[in-house]
Amino acid sequence: MRKFAIALMLVLAGAATAETRVPTGLMEIQLSFAPVVRNVAPSVVNIYAKRLVQSHFSPFANDPFFSQFFNMQTRPRQQNSLGSGVILGKDGIVVTNFHVVGNATDIRVVLADRREFDAEILMADEQTDLAVLRLMDAPSLPALGFADSDAVQVGDLVLAIGNPFGVGQTVSSGIISASARTGHVGGKPGHFIQTDAPINPGNSGGALVDMRGRLVGINTAIVTRSGGSNGIGLAIPANLVRQYVSQAMSGNRELAQPWAGVKIQEIDGSLANALGLAIPQGVLVGELHPQSPFAYAGLEVGDVIIEINDQPVDGPPEMQFRMMALGIDETAEVTFLRDSTERTATVALSPAPETPPRNLVRIDSRNTLNGLAAVNANPAVVTEFSLPFDTDGVVIASVEGPSTRTGLRPGDVLRRINGIFISNTDDLHRVAAMRTRGYEIEFRRGGKRGLTRLNNR
Repeated sequence: MRKFAIALMLVLAGAATAETRVPTGLMEIQLSFAPVVRNVAPSVVNIYAKRLVQSHFSPFANDPFFSQFFNMQTRPRQQNSLGSGVILGKDGIVVTNFHVVGNATDIRVVLADRREFDAEILMADEQTDLAVLRLMDAPSLPALGFADSDAVQVGDLVLAIGNPFGVGQTVSSGIISASARTGHVGGKPGHFIQTDAPINPGNSGGALVDMRGRLVGINTAIVTRSGGSNGIGLAIPANLVRQYVSQAMSGNRELAQPWAGVKIQEIDGSLANALGLAIPQGVLVGELHPQSPFAYAGLEVGDVIIEINDQPVDGPPEMQFRMMALGIDETAEVTFLRDSTERTATVALSPAPETPPRNLVRIDSRNTLNGLAAVNANPAVVTEFSLPFDTDGVVIASVEGPSTRTGLRPGDVLRRINGIFISNTDDLHRVAAMRTRGYEIEFRRGGKRGLTRLNNR
């Protein structure tokens, strides 16, 4: 037994010697990320943004007791933010995070060679946390190319480049920790690439690149308890960034997103057993809008969508990402299960239909309804206000001025005013012009009936 133990120790020692060794030549000693950094660094910029925010100036503003006795007046205050960005167009197109430049009044971009340029926002989207800038009067600049973010694999080497804590351009290395991480950033769901390359405040908007110097993602957030890097960094995948830049350069000022017209449910272990699936995978189609492109393609309630263009779909954020990355006016090959049989369908991707036309109406009559704005329900409006698919009639768009007395909120669905059924915005406009001593307004909110009565003014 003792001889066996000694022999095992010798074998293990030999294995360790074989795997861990001293570099044997000059080439191995000189292995470095420097060539990649040299090519990529000029395309990563620092961004300084200024914005005006309203702040309380009373010394008791944050006191839980005294604040109730004092008028909490506000005054504008300049707020500065620091972040990073990536040049993705030789004509001065730069991508960064929305939370770096959103609502900024002044944006200054500093290149790696210390040249400075003013910048304007071409498109900014809070939901995806992306913003596209154009540098003013910029010469031809070094732009990064895109990697296929769907092709990255866990374990791939990556570099994160940005300006953490404002110390200047900094490079950190790591690997891809997860290639399809869904989660919440800023309270909004998203689909991310996870890396352990150190990312800290100020890295937001910087580049995550592969060993060929191509953009894998835009660094956007970290998961941390201390405020510093704990090895869990999240980046917006390059395929979505490419779509975003393409739309901005085409003149879009808002991100045009494909509309699914489908309500889906993530499949867990218990639901997989109920559906007869061998493993939990895909998303269950729970409801289809009559105008849904998935319905037109032949999908039905109860189908399980497992792939879009050969890429897995295992939750609502992932499905939304797949469609957004493809963009509108494209088609998607959807793989789904029906009665445990795998099928495919071609789905045309387009924005939510504006049929019937929303026909926005703003009430300016001299009565309690003054300041009310409403639109006709259609798929686009239903999506915008997260309403049930079967919503029809008139949807409240905004409530201002005297109409705030009604208690109505954006997203409420009008049913009747003084007993008159409101089927479209023309009906609302006509009723608002009638002389009356008061109003009885029937509406629906969150699937429940609401009723308000008030005198006219």
